[in-house]
Amino acid sequence: MPGQVGAIGNEREGLLAYLAQMRYVLRLTAYGLSPEQLRAAPTASPLTVGGLIKHCASTEEGWIDIVRREPREVDYNAYAENFALGDGETIEDVFANYERIAARTEKTITEIADLGQDVPVDHSVPWNPKDLDNWSVRWVLLHLIQETARHAGHADIIREAVDGGTAYPIMAAAEGWPESPWMKPWKPSS
Repeated sequence: MPGQVGAIGNEREGLLAYLAQMRYVLRLTAYGLSPEQLRAAPTASPLTVGGLIKHCASTEEGWIDIVRREPREVDYNAYAENFALGDGETIEDVFANYERIAARTEKTITEIADLGQDVPVDHSVPWNPKDLDNWSVRWVLLHLIQETARHAGHADIIREAVDGGTAYPIMAAAEGWPESPWMKPWKPSS
């Protein structure tokens, strides 16, 4: 996938394309990392590259459950586990789950006739406004783009602290771009 979203024909296509792009750049932060590096928390926070990817997948799944009106039990006491790879959990497991969730998102959104369709606001959590009863599907997609982009930025910082890798050189390595005077694809340190 290129570094930029391509041409878009309509709002729905654009929202889905930007969400797919943010998923992609988030996944790229894991490129070439060892299982230990995926679990490393080299900054002041406990966030890890693997944990952030897992969290974004879970968050997207939760929002699409709400859009589909298939609420699930959320254990907010286990929230921190959502930000960490479990014992024995691999990045391949997380990627496979994220791909399944992304496909479900795409299918759900393409089947909805009106992006203005109401989505109920969960008033049980303190961060949602109490004076609003409904979001729209459009709002949910914009929120998922925002959430994924925010965490992709976190993952970029963590990745750079782990091994010095930064976004475009990592993308160049993952996609096989040729080296140029202005872009050197990332290589693992020896």
